[in-house]
Amino acid sequence: MADLSVNICGVEFKNPLIAASGTFGFGREFSELYPLSELGGVSSKGITLEPRDGNPTPRIAECESGILNAVGLQNPGVDHFIEHDLDWLKAQDTVVIANIAGSTVDDYRAMAEKLSDTSVDMLELNISCPNVKCGGVQFGTQPDSAALITGEVRKCCKKPLIVKLSPNVTDITEIARAVESAGADAISMINTLTGMRIDIDTARPIIRNNTGGMSGAAVFPVAVRMVWQVANAVALPIIGMGGISKWQDAVEMLMAGASALQIGTVLFNDPYAPIKIRRGLEKYLDDKGYDSVKELTGIVKPW
Repeated sequence: MADLSVNICGVEFKNPLIAASGTFGFGREFSELYPLSELGGVSSKGITLEPRDGNPTPRIAECESGILNAVGLQNPGVDHFIEHDLDWLKAQDTVVIANIAGSTVDDYRAMAEKLSDTSVDMLELNISCPNVKCGGVQFGTQPDSAALITGEVRKCCKKPLIVKLSPNVTDITEIARAVESAGADAISMINTLTGMRIDIDTARPIIRNNTGGMSGAAVFPVAVRMVWQVANAVALPIIGMGGISKWQDAVEMLMAGASALQIGTVLFNDPYAPIKIRRGLEKYLDDKGYDSVKELTGIVKPW
């Protein structure tokens, strides 16, 4: 059988399938369905310095081949995560990635300092949340601000640092180069595309926040294109995400340049999707005669 293990920034994953932030909570509900050790890793629900209630409802709208969301980082706060969730997650025999988001540089620094002294394996810096009216989004849309927040967190972060990129930019390679130069250890991409739906009976946006983040199968080709572009622009490992819903998508994203993958929106209608994707990926590797999943990364041959 082919070797599914991957190493990202010195952290060993038993397979490249990671549950994506915002779609898996802190994993407790999914652990009732299968052992989380079946996954390569878990990226936590986005954590902020203080607890947040999130945006007012309605904050979800279904779309063709995807969903639009503006949950607004509802979470119990970093201290609660450390006290009540982290030890349980670490006991599940999978890599634990803490996804952090904030409104100010000081917010991000404070969380990085707190989490650096814990057993969390990696930090994922969310500088690109499109459904929060302040903070986050401002850092991820310009090279200078992306470099600033990455550099400030790097100074106080003792863990491998992943920076999550927004697709809502003119040139994503500029942002990738900026965070690489500022000290990022890896990149995860893409976050959601900003979208909008309108109720034609009321002439109001369906989502109370007016706009939200579009995710799901419909965004997959955009994600593949951006991963490929960034893989050719920086030397950092890439954790690819955005609409992956079956094993064929996983192969495609790896070929585009990803070293590992995050599985997100598909979990809402098929919680077993990462397990199915892992099994399909393993069979593909065996059928094609590959010894390791690492052989797929970046092998696409452009015309």
